[in-house]
Amino acid sequence: MLANPQSTRRRVLLAGGVLLGRAAGQPASALHVAGNQYPWGTYYRRENRDPARELDAALREAAAAGLNGFEPLARSAGDVRTLAPLLRKHQLEMRSLYVNSTLHDPAWADQSIAEVLGIAAEARVAGVRIVVTNPSPLGDAEAKTDEQLRFQARALGRLGAALRAQGLTLAYHNHAPELRHAAREFHHMMLATDPKVVRLCLDAHWIYRGSGNSSVALFDIVEMYAPRIAEVHLRQSRNGVWTETFGEGDIDYGALARRLAALRVRPHLVLEQAVEEGTPHTMTGLEAHRIGQAYVRKLFG
Repeated sequence: MLANPQSTRRRVLLAGGVLLGRAAGQPASALHVAGNQYPWGTYYRRENRDPARELDAALREAAAAGLNGFEPLARSAGDVRTLAPLLRKHQLEMRSLYVNSTLHDPAWADQSIAEVLGIAAEARVAGVRIVVTNPSPLGDAEAKTDEQLRFQARALGRLGAALRAQGLTLAYHNHAPELRHAAREFHHMMLATDPKVVRLCLDAHWIYRGSGNSSVALFDIVEMYAPRIAEVHLRQSRNGVWTETFGEGDIDYGALARRLAALRVRPHLVLEQAVEEGTPHTMTGLEAHRIGQAYVRKLFG
């Protein structure tokens, strides 16, 4: 019997998710947990520390907290060159990085794509396999037009194809604005792009918050796009406010972990627990990340 092409395609995509979840040669039981750069800034600023001047300290604390990797926000290839020796110093991997992009505006898209590709070329040498981008969400007072969304999807596809040619995976990321107006921006980026070149960074809490604090919306998106999930950003809240540590709260991450396992999706896991106005202040970022990474391993290990 001939294989169903859609079934074969789904198995290939799922296998890609499994491979992204662990390093080559590493046993399947070993769980790699990375931390994103953004949260360290939020913890440092509330302690009147300057995160821009304390990158080495943040990496030292990330390693001390038990994290295996670090996902930076890279604005240039120079940022990657600066970061790479510090990561080696603290024995942290950089399997992914986050870059900003502007893809909905024809006046900026080509330049933005070229900038991302330049950063990605440097990052690939440093071990990066996933490039995460959030294409410039607009503010609460406005939304992208249909034509801008169509153009953005085409540009996102171009970027994804160019990164794939470099051996890299593009993962689309969103914040809350893309979930407005029936989540038309989020869904169009998924439906109007090729799954082979545009994957998904599932930022669970931004989807939850952007959908009006809805777990239903979050888990529906998981069901719709599970084969495309290359990475998951992990953040928790309680009564809508970000918690100080990643643990139990508004989102049932245990259910999310079980569902991804049932679908045989093993994404790259990135702890992005951050603090905001109203978050309790009882510990340092190091202490919070040590607790958070242990909880990630408990759920996803």
